[in-house]
Order: sequence, then structure tokens, then C-alpha cells
Amino acid sequence: MVMRVGGLASGMDTDQIISDLMKAERIPLDKLNQKKQYLEWQRDDYREMNSQMLNFSNMIFDGVMKQATYIQKTVNISNPNDISIKNLASTSDFNGTIKVEKLATSATMYGQQADAGFDPKKKLSDSLTLTGQQTIKVKAINADGTMPDKFTEIVFDPTAETMESLLSKINSKTGVTMFFDEKTKQMSVMSKNSGSGGSEAEIQLEGDFFGEMGLDATNVIAKDAGRGSVGENAIFTYNGMQTERSSNTFVINGVEITLKNASNTNVTFSSAPDVDKIMESIVKFVDEYNKLIEKVNGEVNKSKFRDFQPLTSEQKKDMSEDEIKLWEEKARSGTLRNDSVLTAGLNKMRSDLYTSVSGGSKDGNQLTQIGIKTSSDYLDRGKLIIDESKLKEAISKDPNAIYDLFAKNGATSAEQGIARRMRDTLKSTMENVEKKAGKTSAVNDTFSIGKLLKNMDTQITRFEERMKQVETRYWSQFTAMEKAVQRANSQSAYLMQQFS
Repeated sequence: MVMRVGGLASGMDTDQIISDLMKAERIPLDKLNQKKQYLEWQRDDYREMNSQMLNFSNMIFDGVMKQATYIQKTVNISNPNDISIKNLASTSDFNGTIKVEKLATSATMYGQQADAGFDPKKKLSDSLTLTGQQTIKVKAINADGTMPDKFTEIVFDPTAETMESLLSKINSKTGVTMFFDEKTKQMSVMSKNSGSGGSEAEIQLEGDFFGEMGLDATNVIAKDAGRGSVGENAIFTYNGMQTERSSNTFVINGVEITLKNASNTNVTFSSAPDVDKIMESIVKFVDEYNKLIEKVNGEVNKSKFRDFQPLTSEQKKDMSEDEIKLWEEKARSGTLRNDSVLTAGLNKMRSDLYTSVSGGSKDGNQLTQIGIKTSSDYLDRGKLIIDESKLKEAISKDPNAIYDLFAKNGATSAEQGIARRMRDTLKSTMENVEKKAGKTSAVNDTFSIGKLLKNMDTQITRFEERMKQVETRYWSQFTAMEKAVQRANSQSAYLMQQFS
């Protein structure tokens, strides 16, 4: 280790001199760090573009590419108090009549009155004669009106279980809802699903616990004893044909119908496309597309200020935060200027939009036919604008044709819908960007900018080691000089002493 002697003999400010010399020596290193910073900015900007393209791709998939977007309908019902109707999967409009004759009901039963001192909050063993491990079994009608083959079993310890905790298990695990009324000291049971079990009882119980609570083995037995009822199917006439269902809510031809009141009178209904909701999804697609191309155009055309290089740590020391921010905005500008991958992706998306969909509807195989076209203002750089009245007219006329325009599948790009093509283009563009900038989780060896950064880190490490050696050499030289000056001063003083 070199002993550092700083200007004791010569009177020179050695620290400052060496610091200035090292600033000159560090210029190449500063340039390396600036290049590294620029590459990191470029990598991050690429990744931000990929993030925006991914968000747009996902929005397309969840919006204009889903058939559910185009089957949204408004339903007119002559008497909404009797029925309600919701479209689930019908792609065409529907209409008809329904006469509700009887609503579906659930089976019920209730037990005999328990002891007046029964406390549902205490352990069951404190109020009942149950001992040892207990098993209860429950069977109840299914949602489709059938009876299950097997009972649902629940095992419990009456010394550890209260009425409240046991009922919670029964209600969560079985097809019945049980309730203990503290006022009447009676337990009620209702099947969760409505409808008739046919030749079987809709509720079937087994176990000593139910016996001690005064519950019958089935709801049919309870009905005969005046303590229950049987489940019944809904009976209605649909377009002149009488039929029945186990539930008051059911699906016919992709349409969900809910029976609400048995008025025994004809109720008419009809549907039409929900123009506003369908249009909302298409407008959102156009808006998000415009935002994306505005961002891409902005990046690939952004000016590059070569006189503004990334700041070094030394330079930042002499600047305020606002000055640093303004400088770095200039220094970071243009990281993606004229990028070939983004430019190619942008051009391909424009081509995807304006190429006709082969095999689609003659009245709707191009965006312009449904009121969507490119802005005539060149400053918009290809943004889309919507003729709302024309788009609404197209939706009202045939929403399925618009679905095909956006989402039609096909063996070739020409046969595919606009949104499907665009997602393929976005995917390809994102893959090419990833080759340059990788993902957030990617290691540097797997993408081109990362390899450059890794190589630069190696160079910086080597240069920093060299700087340490250079600084040590300077100190060695100045220390040797100080020692020589010190010896000369000593000799001069000795000679002066002799002469005097």
C-alpha cells in the first residue's frame, strides 16, 4: 500500500491535482456509463411499448372478439311482473308468449317442539341424549329436478358441537337449509332447489340428531302429519305448448327465463339488439387503437437530441432536481426513433384494418361499411373516426355480421376478422420487441440489448480496476516527488547552517 503524502514539502494541493487528473482519466468511463444508461432507457421504453400492446390485445380479446359482445339484447315484455327474460347465448332475435300457470316450489318440513330449556348456543350433549360420535345423513333434490343416488354424510361429536355450528355444516355441505327458531323451539328444513322429486321425497333425513329434534324421515311423511309440504314443478305454456320445469329459472334456446307470478294469462315478449352496449365495445376498441398508434407514432418520430447525453453522478451534484429532470427528458428522447420493428408493426396493423374480410357479409366486410374510417387530418397519423349514426344502423341491421367483421376465424389472414388479424400482428411485434429488450424477468443473455449491457458491465468493471491502478500510480509519483523535495529542503537547510 502506498503512503499518500499530500503537499507537505512542496506546498502543492496534491489531492486536488490528482482529482483533476482522474477526472480526465475517467472521461472514457463516464462515456461507457452514459451509453449504459441510454441502453437501459431504450430497453425500458421497448418494454413499455410491449406492455401497451399486450393491454390492447387483451382488450380486443375481451371486447370486439367475443360473441357475447354482439348478442346483447334489449327484451320487451308485456307484463314484467309475470316473467323476466335475459339473453345468454342466442345469436338471433327471439319472440313468443308464455302463460304461467303454477310456480315451482321447494319442499319444506319442520320438527316438533324441543324442550323449553334447549339452548342452541350450548353443546348438544348438554341438551340432548346423544353420546359418542354421531353421523347424520341428508339427501335433497338436485337443481335439475333429479334425486341424488347417495346421502351426504356429516360426522360430529355432540360434546364439541353446538346447534349453531352443526347447522352451519349442514347448510354448507348439503342440499337443504336448516333453521332453529329459539322462540318456538322448532327446527325447519327447506330444500335449496325447487321442484318435484317424482316418486321420491325431496328431503330425506337419517340420524339420531334429527329424531331428537322431532324431524320426520322425509318431507312426505311430514306433509301427511301436517308438518311439511312437497316440492312442485313450475307449469307454464310456451308458444302454445304446455310444459314444466323444476325451477322457476331455466334456459330455452339460449334465453334465460324467470317465472315470477302465476297469473295464468298470456305474456308476450320480443328482443332486439342492444345497440348502445354493442356500440360501446366497438367505440372502446377504436379509442384504444387510436391511443396505441398515437403512442407508437410519438416514439418512432420523437426527436433525438445528441447534445444531451445522460448525466454522470458528478454532473448531477451541480444541478437542481428540476434541471436534472429537464435535461434527462431531452437525453432520453428518441430512444425508439425510426425503430423498424415498431414501424413495421404499425404498418401491418393499418393493413389489417383496411383489408376486406373474405367470406364475410357483403354489407359488412370492411370497416368503412359500418361507419369507421381513417381521419383525413394527416396530423392524426392514421387514427380512426366513427360515424355513429352509420355504425348504429349497421348494428341494428345485423350484429352478427359485425361480429364476423371483427372476429371471423379462417385459415388465411384474408379470411380472418380484423381483430383476429390485429392480435396476430401484435403478438408478432411483441415477440420481435422481446428479442431486443426481453421481459422484466428475462436475464441479459436472452435478448440483444441485455447482451450489450452485460458486455458493457464487464468493460466498466475492468475500467474501474484500471482507474484504481492509475490513481495509485499518481499518488506514488507525487509521494516520491514530495520525498525528493523534502530531502532537497533538508540538504538546503543543512548547507545554509554550515555557511552561516
